[in-house]
Amino acid sequence: MEEGWKEVYMTAHEYKAEMAREILENSGIKAVVMNQQDTAYKVLGEYLVYVADADYTRSVELLKNLKN
Repeated sequence: MEEGWKEVYMTAHEYKAEMAREILENSGIKAVVMNQQDTAYKVLGEYLVYVADADYTRSVELLKNLKN
């Protein structure tokens, strides 16, 4: 990911990453989901959610109840 962004959430499930992104964006925080899953073996890899450095602390607080 580019400089100035931090990983705030990681999961093996796409729908959970999208839920995290939606929670953040509904709170006014821009979030990006990166698919790090292997294209040949869908059981390997993760979905990562990134936010700007400035939004990291607030994002962690918003997502603390979302289980991996």
